[in-house]
Amino acid sequence: MVQRPNIPSAIPVSPIAPSPKVDISKDNSRITATLPTGDSVEILLFGATIISWKSSGKENLFLSSKAHLDGSKAVRGGIPLVFPVFGPPPSNSPTSKLPQHGFARTSRWEYLGKSTSESGARPNSTGDDSVKLDFGLSSSNLSPETRKAWPYDFGLIYSVTLGRNGLGTTLNVRNEGEEAFEFQVLLHSYLRVNDIRKITISGLDNTEFIDKVRAASKHSETHSALPISSETDRVYSVDAEAPITVSEAGKSRFAIERDNLNNVVVWNPWEGAAKINDFEPADGWKNMICVEAGAVSGWQKLDAGDTFEGGQTIKSLL
Repeated sequence: MVQRPNIPSAIPVSPIAPSPKVDISKDNSRITATLPTGDSVEILLFGATIISWKSSGKENLFLSSKAHLDGSKAVRGGIPLVFPVFGPPPSNSPTSKLPQHGFARTSRWEYLGKSTSESGARPNSTGDDSVKLDFGLSSSNLSPETRKAWPYDFGLIYSVTLGRNGLGTTLNVRNEGEEAFEFQVLLHSYLRVNDIRKITISGLDNTEFIDKVRAASKHSETHSALPISSETDRVYSVDAEAPITVSEAGKSRFAIERDNLNNVVVWNPWEGAAKINDFEPADGWKNMICVEAGAVSGWQKLDAGDTFEGGQTIKSLL
């Protein structure tokens, strides 16, 4: 057999790095994204509510065992999205006919698709670094009753980005009508902890806050590391660039970075959780702390054609 001289060696083929996996449930009610590392996030289309975020095999969010996941009621736990009003609507506001915390968390959102980052040629790369899931809600998606209660033309795009370094949530609000409107927005994050009595929150010192437990009185925060030792419901005014850290037993557990959201709400119902119908277990307050990025101390005005964007990134410091 004649052998061909100078046979070229085979061209090495680089292995294809694994990509994030995105699954849609059979009943089209939720989206789950999983990174090659195993980190994952799960979002209900009802309210575009994040109900699970796992990193390094550990769940980072608190979800009530009695939470309604069938679209019959706003979800207790995870990260509900508050828009266009925070809390009970003021009687003199255009939001006055809306339910508490508005309609975003109780509306059916559309899944708009995904995009992933490129891992490139980094050594020891195990796949793409992140996956971004986009969800949409517009005035045309609202029920006739809600549309009548808040008759403005708008478009929302909510982006959830799962990365190796944390979970990002960003809301883009666009005024698609000819009339200006005002709104509030909040990312109602329920963070899971082991023992609320060992929790401290830093980054709030020397800021002003409204204490809802004490008749909405105004105060200045004196703690460099705020302990949680009783029922807490406060709205802090904090520079949007100031980092917030949640520590447990002196060890940093979560780091929160905000973009264009100058309020931080800190909430734990303490033993009052027993009076909340969909809060379970009754002593679950020991294992959660809400640290919520938002713009709620005033109103954001959006003129026709204008947009607003605000968000947060939560890092799990395991």
